[in-house]
Amino acid sequence: MDRRTARPRGAGRLAAAVVTALTAATVVAAPAAAAPPPTSPVPPSALAAAADAPSAEAAAEQTLTWTAGNSISDYLTFPTTATAGPATIVFENSQDTGNTIGMSHTLTFDTTTEGYNHDLDLDILASPFDANGGLYEVEVDLQPGTYRYFCAIPGHGAMAGELVVTEDGGGGGDDTTAPAVSAEVTGDQDDDGAYVDGATVTLAATDDGSGVAGVEYDLDGAGWQGYDEPFVVDAVGTHTVEFRATDEAGNTSEPQSIDFTVVEGDGGDDDVTAPTVTAEVAGEQDDDGAYVGSATLSLAATDDEAGSGVASIEYDAHGHWMPYTTPVEFTEPGEQTVSYRATDEAGNVSEVGTTSFTVVEGDGGGDDTTAPTVATELSGEQDDDGAYVGSASAVLTATDAGSGVETVEYDLDGAGWTEYTEAVVVDEPGEHELVARATDAAGNVSPESVTTFTVVAGDGGGDTVAPVVEPEVSGEQDADGAYLGSAAVALTASDDGSGVETVEYDLDGAGWTGYTEALVLDEPGEHTVSYRATDAAGNVSEVGSVTVTVVAAEPGDTEAPTVEHALYGARNDAGEYVGSASITLDATDDDSGVASVEYQLDGGTWYRYASRLTVPTPGEHTLSYRATDVAGNVSAPGTVTFTVASDVPEDTVAPEVTASVSGERDARGSFVGRATVTLAASDEGSGVDRTEFQVDGGTWQRYAAPFVVGSDGDHVVRYRATDGAGNASRTGGVVFTVVARDGDRCVGSDVRPTVVIDGNDSTVANVDTGDGCTLNDVIAEDDDYRTHRAFLRHVKQVTRDLVQDKVLKPVERRRIIMAAELSSIGR
Repeated sequence: MDRRTARPRGAGRLAAAVVTALTAATVVAAPAAAAPPPTSPVPPSALAAAADAPSAEAAAEQTLTWTAGNSISDYLTFPTTATAGPATIVFENSQDTGNTIGMSHTLTFDTTTEGYNHDLDLDILASPFDANGGLYEVEVDLQPGTYRYFCAIPGHGAMAGELVVTEDGGGGGDDTTAPAVSAEVTGDQDDDGAYVDGATVTLAATDDGSGVAGVEYDLDGAGWQGYDEPFVVDAVGTHTVEFRATDEAGNTSEPQSIDFTVVEGDGGDDDVTAPTVTAEVAGEQDDDGAYVGSATLSLAATDDEAGSGVASIEYDAHGHWMPYTTPVEFTEPGEQTVSYRATDEAGNVSEVGTTSFTVVEGDGGGDDTTAPTVATELSGEQDDDGAYVGSASAVLTATDAGSGVETVEYDLDGAGWTEYTEAVVVDEPGEHELVARATDAAGNVSPESVTTFTVVAGDGGGDTVAPVVEPEVSGEQDADGAYLGSAAVALTASDDGSGVETVEYDLDGAGWTGYTEALVLDEPGEHTVSYRATDAAGNVSEVGSVTVTVVAAEPGDTEAPTVEHALYGARNDAGEYVGSASITLDATDDDSGVASVEYQLDGGTWYRYASRLTVPTPGEHTLSYRATDVAGNVSAPGTVTFTVASDVPEDTVAPEVTASVSGERDARGSFVGRATVTLAASDEGSGVDRTEFQVDGGTWQRYAAPFVVGSDGDHVVRYRATDGAGNASRTGGVVFTVVARDGDRCVGSDVRPTVVIDGNDSTVANVDTGDGCTLNDVIAEDDDYRTHRAFLRHVKQVTRDLVQDKVLKPVERRRIIMAAELSSIGR
């Protein structure tokens, strides 16, 4: 393949960086004057100087455009056919194409998989925030055949497709035959053939000539619209779907139609009664009732005969809810407390039940006298002195070869022992000491592990300038400058670096005290106020001081100041303030002068008033206020009562939820190897509270991220969403087929959403490792291991390789290893 040129869209042509070390030239689009992006699949050392690459002699006759956005499962737009010969490839992954989170994507052409053209070794990396704004062009020369393209970033493997190149672009100049199109309706049917609660319509088209360009349908005369995937019709009544297809040569089939009827199910909507759920624990017990070796928990739920039926059962044994499908075995020695609940098809959730039991070692585990080991690993950006810039993250890892780790604790800077559950982030500038210890199930406590480290301010530790403190003294003065009755001393500190952390004062040598509000000095005599400030980087200002003389006030100022209030804001017909109410306070004193104004909202704490107040919380409120003059006279509290009304109307509209299925497809439209299902829910009112899905009639599960369906065959995924006001959407559905991939190393993969080892959820996404196997597949928890240590060696080795291959991050590897350490595999 000839060396290609790459240029930013809408600018002069810039040369593409070329990998000189490869046998075939690799085109990597990048700005000519910029260094390669840090996440580029090609190391900078392998890039030739961009300026040496020749520019294209002539512009291509055809332009092929790919776009990408926030999704990691598919390109937003992409071509499917092209004409052999010169072409301009445009790849845009920018804010204009909907990428709002800075997600990087590549457009990479496959050069190894059999059955595809391998002459185009193209690899473009684009990000909305790169030097080019995520928009690139490359001039190429396409050969007849099929090219496979994909996104090379780990975890983005579902972004893939094919480009078919023909001598005439697939136009089929002699093609005068329209494509064939068919429809299939599926769903639960009653004895009359009507579909209960909804029907799924699937359309399929074929064309032996130029190929199918598009399929359209018209539901109940609403107008023609493009068909992309099976759709669900759940409105009760008789429906007619017309459908047609058009090929690349412009031939359109005659419209066909199919009729069907949807009826309502028998009982879900009126069900307001939650199901009941019971728990049973089984296993061998000792004389104390403890379960020897293991205990098995079984859950059962029932719903009234007239109800909607049980949809799901869940349990919580380790601080998060898990779907219950089969009895759960507990082997970890110690006391166990398990919560459980059930949900019916109408969304009613049972009361949470709990059961507690104890598991003891079955084969002499009580002989464990060896304490566990605990280690601390620090991470974060460090300066030249080894200090952590901005913050440091501490990850604690404990292991125990005997009865197993029960708890891990830490003590940060002597604050006391705290149970460790996640990485400890320390962002307070200064030197720190982190002490860690672990306890196993037999009660053995490890020696304390002590780690010291330093955190400096987030600007790189360069803040060495102390803050500045300015005093201000106010009050009525006599001819000698002495303050009559009292003086108010206010301190103001500023810092252009890491920011002011604290301000302190020392009145007449009484000791340093934190400053929060102006000091009122009313004791006659001479007073000295010393002051200083400390910034977030630990810099302390020079000590400043101000001397004030207070003399007794002249007789006569015994009157308190007066305070007035004013309310502002839009009001409704009832006189309520819509959205929020604003209040200003104004105090006057004709004698010694006003020293301070304070306010109290709804009987809370008194605060010093400085500027206009805004109250946004809906409901009735009472604001009290008072003022103090320099002579110490305090006004009687005044009050004002007002009501704030919400400007958000009551939410009675259910959320909207949609589903999309992505992945590599064969000629029949089936997904090869696996399919990724992505759900999206939106609600303009109270917001989406939860989204749920059900695969092939199984248990309803909460949706958190795109999930993979990997088993061969036809599949139905149903989905629904509920908003914060309790409005539930109608149940939708999507139908698709998965077929085995030729050469898939792990047919029938373990496609649970996260990596789970012996019931311990690591919370790490169970992604494809790149060869058809998921992370759960390569961890292989069901294989035979001679010892638990052998299993841990296996897990550490495979996860180390996956980190090197950039499939896993180091922190994800640590979570998986921790889940493996908590397991009973090989014990």
